[in-house]
Amino acid sequence: MSAAARASAAAPAWDRAALLASPWLGALHGPLRALPADRFPTREDLSALAAARGVTSGGGVPLVFVAPDGVRTRSLDAQYEARIFRTGEVPTRELSRHDLFNALAWLAFPRTKAVLNRRHYEELREVSRARGATGRPGVRGTARDVLTLFDEGGMLVACADPELAALLRGFRWKALFCGHRAEVVAGMRFHVFGHAIHERALAPFRGVTAKALIFPATPHELAQPAEAQVSQADAHAAAYFDRPESLASTRLLAPLPVLGIPGWAAANADPAYYDDVTQFRPGRRVPGP
Repeated sequence: MSAAARASAAAPAWDRAALLASPWLGALHGPLRALPADRFPTREDLSALAAARGVTSGGGVPLVFVAPDGVRTRSLDAQYEARIFRTGEVPTRELSRHDLFNALAWLAFPRTKAVLNRRHYEELREVSRARGATGRPGVRGTARDVLTLFDEGGMLVACADPELAALLRGFRWKALFCGHRAEVVAGMRFHVFGHAIHERALAPFRGVTAKALIFPATPHELAQPAEAQVSQADAHAAAYFDRPESLASTRLLAPLPVLGIPGWAAANADPAYYDDVTQFRPGRRVPGP
């Protein structure tokens, strides 16, 4: 068997049409449509698309997806986020769905990903300075926990009605998704940002929960084409995470059971679906951003 044939046999199943049909992956439809329909995308495919879209790291360096080097070190410049910041190189495993969705998030949300990368680098630099001053290992800290949590599991929620946002922050799932179902469909948009949540779309299971950043939007903005709405969400999230106070606590992001979103699971058309407290848990009210 040739090397090309072996690579093809080892590739994960690739069904671009199915990905484009998933509401979980709506924010990625723009870059997905630009990728090959007949095979799993390569690093070269992703790098070419990043170049065409002018995507840069948090340090302003053009982004390129490269093979991981496998080197583990505590050196600042060699750490994952620092390497991206300084060189634009995103270590990406070939044929990895998880890494593919990370790359797609860079392509769909370039401003937010760049801000997260820069904030990671700034935090890493502070930890490195502290370690050098004391001779002891630095502490990861809350700021990087917030950044990682959103990077892996974040969702951007555009909302035209403050009452709906309050219901979400207050864990009022049945009131939100049943009592105000029509208003949610008309006045809210849910854009998955976190690549771990994107990966869950391939095999959804009960209890998948995103961490939502809710931001105001006008009815006119919610009527814009999908890619324009994703771009607006990207701008809001980038501005939010550029603020120092955004990294004060993971509790500033609202838990959101993904399968409760109208139309994202066939079963949630039945109001009784929201009575399952193992999935739709009551909890504390989340403060607004």
